[in-house]
Amino acid sequence: MRWDDLFADLEAQAYAAGIAQRAGEVDERTRGEVGTLGVHERLRGALDAPLRLRLAGGLTLAATLRRVGPDWLLLDEGGGREAVVVLAAVLGVRGLGRHSTTPDTGGVVESRLGLRHAVRGIARDRLPCRLHLADASTLDATIDRVGADFVEVATHGAGEPRRRQDVREVELLPFTALVAVRRTL
Repeated sequence: MRWDDLFADLEAQAYAAGIAQRAGEVDERTRGEVGTLGVHERLRGALDAPLRLRLAGGLTLAATLRRVGPDWLLLDEGGGREAVVVLAAVLGVRGLGRHSTTPDTGGVVESRLGLRHAVRGIARDRLPCRLHLADASTLDATIDRVGADFVEVATHGAGEPRRRQDVREVELLPFTALVAVRRTL
């Protein structure tokens, strides 16, 4: 009987050691996989989630994440308001769940459409917008042109459509100056 107890104890110890070893391997693999994730994959796992973003220039946005591009995010602020946020201007994100996507699993179109393409869509619609800049200033304007690394905007009154007689100035803004573009209509 003493031998049976001894072997039962040894088997229990071996079983517990095996479980601990497997748990350690799983933890190590998980850390390794997390180490390959980029911001894109982490954020793509939060699509349709309400988030709070802290952005350059002191701007904070509470919105639902709708799309993640290679260098931009599309946020739904509710009430028909959307914002295109420059990914490089994101200082922090709150509200993320535990899920991420795996690297290189984004859609082909999504992975190829950069900030230039997203802003070009806003320019095509000719809608007035508010541009939030890295220096914490804002411009109420309509985007006239989109270059490879800049936008040209016609500034005018907030929420007003672009009319030649109401344009105050035309200004060129490098993408590096942009934090977010929010439609105002």
